[in-house]
This record gives sequence, structure tokens and C-alpha cells, in this order.
Amino acid sequence: MQSRFSRLMLTAAVVAALLPAVPARLALAQTQLSPQLSSNPRPRVVLADRIVAVVNDEVVTRRELDERVGVVTRDFNRNNRPLPPTDVLDSQVLERLIVDRAQLQYAKENSIRVDDQALDRTLARIAEQNQKSPSEFRDMLEKQGVPWSKFRDDIRNEILITRVREAAVEKSVMCTDGEIEQFMSDNGAQQQAQTEVNLGHILVVVPENASPEQIELRKKRAEEALAQLKTGADFAKVSVSFSEAPEALKGGELGMRTEDRLPQLFVDAETKLQPGEVSGVLRSANGFHILKLIERKRGGDSKIAVEQIHARHILIKTNELVSQDQAKRRLEDLRERLVNKASDFAELARLYSNDGSRDKGGDLGWIYPGDTVPEFEKAMNDLKVGEISQPVQSQFGWHLIQVLERRNADMSPERVRAAACQTIRERKSDEAYQEWVRQLRDRTYVELRLEER
Repeated sequence: MQSRFSRLMLTAAVVAALLPAVPARLALAQTQLSPQLSSNPRPRVVLADRIVAVVNDEVVTRRELDERVGVVTRDFNRNNRPLPPTDVLDSQVLERLIVDRAQLQYAKENSIRVDDQALDRTLARIAEQNQKSPSEFRDMLEKQGVPWSKFRDDIRNEILITRVREAAVEKSVMCTDGEIEQFMSDNGAQQQAQTEVNLGHILVVVPENASPEQIELRKKRAEEALAQLKTGADFAKVSVSFSEAPEALKGGELGMRTEDRLPQLFVDAETKLQPGEVSGVLRSANGFHILKLIERKRGGDSKIAVEQIHARHILIKTNELVSQDQAKRRLEDLRERLVNKASDFAELARLYSNDGSRDKGGDLGWIYPGDTVPEFEKAMNDLKVGEISQPVQSQFGWHLIQVLERRNADMSPERVRAAACQTIRERKSDEAYQEWVRQLRDRTYVELRLEER
């Protein structure tokens, strides 16, 4: 069974969606002045770019908006989906740009960064998914008119927003013994029907501390969206027009997920639907939701299995004598020796690691999902067998990680509980992240200038 534990994977479809539209250009136009004013023609600057929004102390330009609108338009055309009116599309895309900009500003304020090495690894994986070498992939993009520097910046921002979510939300999400017991009671301690569903989702957000009048207005907006759907309107088009969920500009599709990874509100609603049917308006702490059941796949009962990873690491702890930069540089030097096959991993672990595993050459044995801290697990999950990571920072210090083997294994009762907790955390983190984004948007200074000419 495939592991449920998410990692950053950018598919070819996402790559295609990131291709920017041809930007608007600044143009110089010649015009003939009236003879009464001048007998000599003069050049006049015609601006094809302007500010459409101010987000705290940064601006969003018309060019940026046009590029993102172009991405959405091409994606909808590729899937033969109808688009909403231009003004509605502009407004929705601009809101997504504002939310993204606010998260990137949060990353900057909290020193959340993506170094060039991590970015290059992600770009290499994207190239591999497209069955090309990094240089071939770059040539392909440039032939399609996509500047490499712009593509790199887009991917860096995608990674940054993922790290913002991890820093702001996921580390603080916990599960209680009561929640684990309830989850296991609902799903079975050892057996679990792996039903997967693909839902369309429309969310109308209710601001924090909203007045009854604001809540009623938001509810009416959701009801208007539902009324359009009941008259046969295309769900993707209505999603772009009304939804404020992250997936709105992709037609509202959440993608195939097992039911245990969905909020209970969604599960309760979708189990009553047949494929193609739409729910009523649902209320949650975040706002009003509308769901469409796109597809359902029912799986047979099976033992719960997960992917185990056999890994080893070298840990350098930081203290008064060893700074963060020194620890990182030390591991970079050790990694270079290992990549050049000048040293043995186990030997270096015994000499330099500050972890109790040093006597075993850094060997951690077989690791289940959830056994390690999120930063370590994420980096480990992204490695191929035999590959050595770049230095990875966690609350314990800096790590150098190598994956030795992978296997699928049935879980003991203790592991079933751990997996249940992880699933609960994933489910809760989705809801917590939406709430955090809503709060971030509410406290962000935004000045809209889209209607200005």
C-alpha cells in the first residue's frame, strides 16, 4: 500500500500550469501633436503595466496578474472547461496572488528560506518526471518561451509556501488518545477499507469575528453558487467565480484521497452522494462549503501496510561552541568526501556524529512514518536508495541522511496507533492551515486598485 505521508511532488501537469503567459510589454508610441500645440511630433510613453494591488509594503502589477491569468486560462482550455467573465477571473486570480504574497512575506519575516541546493534538487526531480535531464528540461522551457530564471523563482516560491505551512501550522497540530481511539473504532484496528474519492470543492470564507450580517452575506454567496450549479452550470467555472479555497483556480478538484484524509464534515456529506451529484451548503469554522462527488473508488479490506525506510545519519549538534553555520559547513565538507568516495559513511558517523547511533555507524534501523521529526522525515522520504542528503536542520541540530533500503511492512498495534495519529494530524492540518491563511489575510494590509484606469 502506498504511504499516505505527503511529500512535495510537482507533476508534469503542475509544471505545465506554471508556464507563464506572454507578459504585457511596455510600448513607446509615436503620436502627432495638434498643430495648435506644436509643429513637431513627439514620442509619448504608453504604459502597459500598472499597480493592481498593494500588499503591506509590496505591490502586485498588472503584468503579474496577466501572467497568472494566462496560466489559469491555458489550464482551463487544456481541459475544455468554460471560463467565467474576465472581470470575475481577474478578481479571483488577484486574490490568490495576494494570499501567496502574504505567505511569502511571512516567510521572509520568519527567516524561512530555500537555498539553491534544495531548489536544484527539486528542479532535477521535475526534469526527471518529464523524462529529461536538467539541461534538456531547461532547453525545453526556453523553447516554449519560459525564462529559466522566472521558472526557478516560481518553484522556489512554491517550496517556500510549503515550508510556511510546515512552520506555521503542521508542527503545532497534535492528536489525543481519544481521537486515536475514535479513529480506530471508525476504521477498524487492523482492517481498513481504502475508499478513495475525488471531490470538487467550493469554499466561501467567513472572516474571523464576522458579524451576523457578514455571515449572512457570505451564506448568500454560497447559496448563489449552489443555485448556479443546480441549473447546470459547470462546477469548475463556478469554483473560479465563487470559491476562495486554494484549489479554486484549478476547477476546485481536491484530487483522489482516501476518506480518512478528508475532514469528517466532507466524509459525512460525500457518502450520501453519487458521482456527479452536488451537496447542499455545508457550514464549518472556516466558512461555507459545497462539494461535488467526481469519482469514488472502493477498495477491499486489507492489512494496513506502510513503507519502512532503513536509514543512517550523522548529527552535528549546535551549542555555545558550534554555531548553526559551522555545523552546516562541517556536514557539507563530510558530504563532499562521501560523494567523492574519499570516506566511508559509517566511519565518519563514528568520528563526528553527536547521536547515540554513532557506535552503529549512524544506523537508525528500519524507520516507520512518524518516527522522526517532520524535517528529517521529509528529507529522508525525498531520497533515493543510496543517495545522501544535503545538510538538514531539525530541533536536534544538523543531519546528513542516507537511505539504505525501503520495504513495505504490516504494522503492529502500536504502529497502527501511530499511523492513526499521523492521519488525524494530516486531516487537522488541512483545516488548521485554511484557518491560518484566513487569519493571515485578515491582518494583511491590502489596497485594491484593479478597477483603476
